Amino acid sequence: MARSVVLKGAPRCVGCLLPPRWCICAGQHRVRSPLAVDVLMHHMEAHRPSSTGHLIGRCVADARLHFHRPDRMPTRAEVMRPARELWILHPLGEPAPADVDPEKVQVLLVDGSWKQALEMVRAVGFWGRCVSLPMTGESRYWLRTQQGAGQFSTIEALLHLWRHLGLERPHAELRAQFELHVFASLCARGRKALAAEFLAGSPARTAYPELLAQLAEKRPRED
Repeated sequence: MARSVVLKGAPRCVGCLLPPRWCICAGQHRVRSPLAVDVLMHHMEAHRPSSTGHLIGRCVADARLHFHRPDRMPTRAEVMRPARELWILHPLGEPAPADVDPEKVQVLLVDGSWKQALEMVRAVGFWGRCVSLPMTGESRYWLRTQQGAGQFSTIEALLHLWRHLGLERPHAELRAQFELHVFASLCARGRKALAAEFLAGSPARTAYPELLAQLAEKRPRED
């Protein structure tokens, strides 16, 4: 398995970005959806393996990542896809309609902290239609503490949008991969008890029984 060295020289898989001991590439596959998906990622997120924007790029077919950098912003022409209405997802937008054809819609997800996301939406909000979703419940992104009630990770925002549009199959496939990523990341951080608690209520438990069994096997420590 190929490796990459990031974050203080720690070896990581170039596929899933996790330490080789917790590699989950065997459980990842491309999820297809009629909705076109783009992510505008703040430059501070670009080198964080825990970023769910990167996870969208790996797991959602035809998804594209664009980077918001101090010295350069992507242009509207670089982001827009032909024959689709652009939705920019943010809690301050108007309620997203549900009676639309997903094949005629493109969503732009902003990936960063609450402050960074607001900064990016202010920069690109005029590109299309700024919409919001009635997202309820608790975030399953246990790798970071959400900044307030009703706030979710970027990939969870996409999951809520798919469910809002009635796209249940891609929703189920991507949610299982997202939760597998969270579980393995918790294990890689040495949070085994928390990982077990997370897995107990996760669809990854039934979606990946063989892979989870392999991950649970004790292995010689790697240098």
